[in-house]
Amino acid sequence: MTETQTAAAERPATTTMPLAKALNSALREAMRADEKVLLMGEDIGPLGGVFRITDGLQAEFGPDRVLDTPLAESGIIGTAIGLAMRGYRPVVEIQFDGFVYPGFDQIVSQLAKLTARHRGAVSMPVVIRIPYGGHIGAVEHHQESPEAYFAHTAGLRVVSPSTANDAHWMLRQAIESDDPVIFLEPKSKYWSKGEVLAEPAVDLHRTVVAKPGTDVTLVGHGAMVHVLLQAAQIAEREGTSVEVLDLRSLSPIDWAPIVESAQRTGRVVVAQEAPGHVSVGSEIAATVAERAFYSLESPVLRVSGFDAPFPPAQLEDVYLPDADRVLDAVDRALAY
Repeated sequence: MTETQTAAAERPATTTMPLAKALNSALREAMRADEKVLLMGEDIGPLGGVFRITDGLQAEFGPDRVLDTPLAESGIIGTAIGLAMRGYRPVVEIQFDGFVYPGFDQIVSQLAKLTARHRGAVSMPVVIRIPYGGHIGAVEHHQESPEAYFAHTAGLRVVSPSTANDAHWMLRQAIESDDPVIFLEPKSKYWSKGEVLAEPAVDLHRTVVAKPGTDVTLVGHGAMVHVLLQAAQIAEREGTSVEVLDLRSLSPIDWAPIVESAQRTGRVVVAQEAPGHVSVGSEIAATVAERAFYSLESPVLRVSGFDAPFPPAQLEDVYLPDADRVLDAVDRALAY
């Protein structure tokens, strides 16, 4: 039995919990299954992290496995790299998305490249958890969407769950991976409840159909999936059948379900909170245009945050895409 299968055997068929609790449960199960799994980050010990994702874990596993670190992201990630080289599986928490940049050099120059540098002889089983995205009314550096930086970097796996079930099982799968994983957590959905199943339904990097449809395909990840589902529900009432795809993985991307859906519907809208210029959405639009060109009835349209720094909290609803902006793109796609 694998560690994941062992956890599944001990878990009830389904459990309803908030996404934050699902992450906490995943960390607890991973630490019980493998003593080499340890956690590192600022205020993750007695406090349990600013979002309480690590609540109770230091009390159970002790300060040698749940390490409160200094405020030094470069040092945290560099230490995690060294621990991984010694056989540990560190899970690093970056307190907020905009705080990752002091550790960016360690991620792209070292973590992403060490396995290739050693021709596969050294594995880097490091997970970097990053709460990301807006809709929490926070200040500067607390509501950013930096996924494109990491998805662009060869050697990193980049994933983002949208549901409690995916949060739990994708984190378990990420921790078991021998490659470094950037794990982007949609912080605005930490308190949204959902069922967590007894075992993972799909592979870590699988694109899934969140809602089937026939007229237009909507593609997104993380918190944006919920916006797309809201837009799809409104569109259905107006007579338009909308399919919603949840990317789940931004690197690698599982292209087959996206291309197949584009070929069926002929119209694709890609949405994200991040700015649109040189983004994950841009890559999806380009690849769909390449692989499904003769099936498309309209250009692939993008809906995104604006190409500007994230604004003060009072303006976040203007900056972030909502169902209305998505539906406007759907109408434009149908008009061709």
